[in-house]
Amino acid sequence: MALIKSISGIRGTIGGKPGEALTPVDITKFASAYGTWLKRWHSGHLRVVTGRDARVSGELVAQFVNGSLRFLGIDIINIGMATTPTVEVAVTGLKADGGIILTASHNPAQWNALKMLNERGEFLNDSEGREVLSIAEADDFDFAPYDKLGALTADDSWSDRHIRAVMEMPLVDTEAIKNAGFTVAVDAVNSVGGIVIPELLRALGVKKVVELYCEPNGIFPHNPEPLPQHLTEISEVVKKSGADLGFVVDPDVDRLAVICEDGSMFGEEYTIVSISDYVLSHLKGPTVSNMSSSRALRDVTLQHNCSYSSSAVGEVNVVEEMKRTGAVIGGEGNGGVIYPALHYGRDALAGIALFLTHLAKSQTTCSGLRRKYPDYFMAKKKLEISQPVDLVSLAAKLMEVFPDARPDTRDGIKIDLPSGWIQIRKSNTEPIIRVYTEERSMELAENLAEQAIGIVKNL
Repeated sequence: MALIKSISGIRGTIGGKPGEALTPVDITKFASAYGTWLKRWHSGHLRVVTGRDARVSGELVAQFVNGSLRFLGIDIINIGMATTPTVEVAVTGLKADGGIILTASHNPAQWNALKMLNERGEFLNDSEGREVLSIAEADDFDFAPYDKLGALTADDSWSDRHIRAVMEMPLVDTEAIKNAGFTVAVDAVNSVGGIVIPELLRALGVKKVVELYCEPNGIFPHNPEPLPQHLTEISEVVKKSGADLGFVVDPDVDRLAVICEDGSMFGEEYTIVSISDYVLSHLKGPTVSNMSSSRALRDVTLQHNCSYSSSAVGEVNVVEEMKRTGAVIGGEGNGGVIYPALHYGRDALAGIALFLTHLAKSQTTCSGLRRKYPDYFMAKKKLEISQPVDLVSLAAKLMEVFPDARPDTRDGIKIDLPSGWIQIRKSNTEPIIRVYTEERSMELAENLAEQAIGIVKNL
C-alpha cells in the first residue's frame, strides 16, 4: 500500500490503514484541507468543480471529496466523468473558486488521487500546495453548521463544451481535416478518453474512427502509461485497419502519444515538437518545455527564428515560464501539450486537433511528418542510493569531466553538451537518483548515462 502527499495533491492505492494508503480518512482530511485553504483566500460563498476519470474507485472517492467540501459550506458543481483538461476548462467557464480532479493519471487501476486547482483552472504552486499540506497535518478545519452546508449540483455538459472550444481554436482547420479523409485509431485505455476522443474526432471531420478500449469502465487492459512497450496492440490495430494514424491517451487525457500508419511510434517527445512547428508557422512567439524534454523543440523553435526557454520539471513550472515569456505554445516531453489560446493546462484534445490540422496541411503520411524533425534519443536510468548525494560535489565533478559544458541547477543538475545533455535529479518520493541523457543516437545516449552513473557512484 502507498500514500504520497505532495504540493500537487495526494495519491495512493485504495485500501489499507489510514496514513498508509488512500483511505476514506485520508480523502476526507485532504479535501477538507483544500476547502479550508480556499476559504482563507476567498470571501463569500465558494463554488468548486469536481470531476473524475473512470477508475473503479472514482465514484466512492468523489462522494467523500464532495461531502467534505459541502461540510465546509462550499457548493459543488460535479461534472462527472471528465478529462483533467475538461475540469480545468470548466473551472474558468463557470467562474468557480477552484477544482479537484480525481485521477491518478498514468498510475495503475488500484491508484487514485486528488489533484487541486485554483480559480484559474491551474494546479496549485509550491507555496499554495505547502499551505494545504500544513492545514491537513494540523487538522485545522472549521466545518459549517447544519444550515450553512454546501449544495451539490450535476452538470454533464462540459465534455461537449470542451470539444466545441477546441474546434473553435484559431489554428484548427476542420475543413482541411475533413478533406484529408483520415481513418484514425484510438486507444483510450477504458477511461474517460473513450467518452470524448471518438466524439472529438468525428466532430473534427475524421472519416472513420477505429476504437480500441474506449469503454469507460476503469478496467485498464494494459499499463496505462502511454509508452512504446505498452502500445503494441494499438500499433497492430493501426496497421491492420489501414488507419492513417493512431492516438493514445492516458486515463485522464492530458498526455498524447501518436502512432504512425506503419505502426511505428511518432514519439511522445515529438508530440509537442510537431505541434509547435505547426503553431510557429502561423504565429511567431516563444516556446517552453521542461528541462527533461527533448532538445528537438529548441531546434525547431530556432528554425522559426523564435526563442526557446526551459523550466523545472512539472506542469506548474512550465506554465509559469510560459506566462513569463509570453509563449504561444509549450508543454512537456511526455506528450503534454499546453496551448494558451485555449487554457494553461496539458490538453490531449487540443493536441489532437492541432496535430490533425498539421498533418492534413502537410500532405504527407504520419511517418513522413516525423522524418521532418531532428532525431534525438533518450536514455532514462535510475540509481538506488543509501545516503544523500552532495549535489554541489556532483556538479563540480561533472564540470571536471565535461569542462566545456554549461551547468543548470534549477532542477537537480543539468549540463548541456554540444549534441546532447545529462540531467541528474533526486526523486521526491523514492530513495533514488534519476539520470536522464539525450544524444543523437541511442548508443551515445546509453554511453552518456553509464558515464554519469559512474560519476555518481564514485562520489
